[in-house]
Amino acid sequence: MSNIPSDLLYASSHEWVRQEEDGTVTVGISDHAQTALGDLVYVEVPEAGREVEAAEACAVVESVKAASDVYAPIAGEVVEANAQLADQPELVNQDPYGAGWLFRLRPSGGVDGLLSAEAYAATLAD
Repeated sequence: MSNIPSDLLYASSHEWVRQEEDGTVTVGISDHAQTALGDLVYVEVPEAGREVEAAEACAVVESVKAASDVYAPIAGEVVEANAQLADQPELVNQDPYGAGWLFRLRPSGGVDGLLSAEAYAATLAD
């Protein structure tokens, strides 16, 4: 069973969202997603200042198996990207909900449409 922290929100495309105290959100991929991909060898994150729409492909994670797009779970402006991932893509495998975060957004809307941990777990069980 995948690790699915209950304090996060999730997109059905396997991204997670953590709402921060400063109004931004941190985005990464779920433990389920990184497990399915296998060992990551490359991560491309969006640049700060980029505006993204909900469900827009905005990052790429590449493993020895395949490359996969990462989608913005909500609309907003990228305010920070995890620069460590350029040299250490394995952080996503080792700590997907901590050091392996991908980028931070300043939302331009709400988090409506995202799933609770329980609802996300139910999508994985299907």
